[in-house]
Amino acid sequence: MRRSFAVMVVVALVACQSEQSPAQQRVAVPDEVRGDTARTPQVALHATLGGKLEAPQGLEVDYFARDLGGVRFMVLGPDGAVYASRPRAGTIVRLADTNGDGTADDVTTVLRGFDEPHGMAFFRGAFYVAETGALKRFALGTDGWPTGKGTTITTYPGGSGHSTRTVVVGPDSMLYVSVGSRCNICEGDVPQRAVVLQVNPATGATRPYSVGLRNAVGLAVNPVTKAIWVTTHERDNLGDDIPPEEIDILKDGADYGWPYCWGNRQPNPEYHDAARCAKTEPPALMMQAHSAPLGITFLAGATQLPEQYRGDALVAFHGSWNRSVPTGAKVVRVRVRDGKPVAYEDFVRGWQDASGHRWGRPADVLVARDGAVLISDDTGDAIYRVHR
Repeated sequence: MRRSFAVMVVVALVACQSEQSPAQQRVAVPDEVRGDTARTPQVALHATLGGKLEAPQGLEVDYFARDLGGVRFMVLGPDGAVYASRPRAGTIVRLADTNGDGTADDVTTVLRGFDEPHGMAFFRGAFYVAETGALKRFALGTDGWPTGKGTTITTYPGGSGHSTRTVVVGPDSMLYVSVGSRCNICEGDVPQRAVVLQVNPATGATRPYSVGLRNAVGLAVNPVTKAIWVTTHERDNLGDDIPPEEIDILKDGADYGWPYCWGNRQPNPEYHDAARCAKTEPPALMMQAHSAPLGITFLAGATQLPEQYRGDALVAFHGSWNRSVPTGAKVVRVRVRDGKPVAYEDFVRGWQDASGHRWGRPADVLVARDGAVLISDDTGDAIYRVHR
């Protein structure tokens, strides 16, 4: 099966050589890059949300909130409410289920006037928001809501290319902020961009923690190993099925290869630097090319899911923008063994039909206070709730 898939991919690449650049024509497909065949056997899925989506047997999907206008990343507040960013609107909204019926009946815009806000974090009585060019801190009011004009903790390159920024609290009580590259493939960004920064929340001191990450959008701390995991978007223009998207486990001072390498230390055709690639950190897991993985969350507290999910993670696939046959637009379960990701499979799908048309694009995943899983959709302008 692996060999036949590899042959199919090579044949496809040869067939479209006339439309590719010379650099693209020189790229070979390694045996270990198998696209979606790297998944585990699929679990049984059934129709839910009025037939619009499919979820594992025993689980249902409902709307948690609708009409949210480009809702993107989410964080659980100390007050039990869900806080969500709306980058295009420049706002943060608070969503609370006050009567416990599984839907948000109190939706309030709590902060405004941001420059493309994306990731958020609560830490030591403060609320942090990662804008495209700055990390800001807000005090919490007596009601527990963030308030005020905020203080800039640190700045970094904003806008241009990959402009969203994500923040997570590390196990060392430092903040970690991802800053994506300004381009598809180019030199000169590292270490200012294509990097995850470590930020001291007390002093604002900032340094590169891990580099060579083209666009590490999703960040989460493994609750068992305490390592920081990121979902990384790899480069474009090498074909439909390479390079694979990645889950990377961050190490202090490690170089993950971009722009010189892709996948498991494969040299990019623009640079041909195998010696340099041999010194880089390989992905922890490779996934279907052009899936655009965004939010990632671990399921330790997901009590609304069966017990066997608790040691695993979920990743939102936002979906391809330039693949000849569209892929992604779903949420996948990442199987974890001995602290490492080993495989992935579909968890919720249906935002994309067989023709490639999409009515929604998952952006983030979050475990809510009641143990259900929330999925944000910045195209469908909604947050969904997965539960028993």
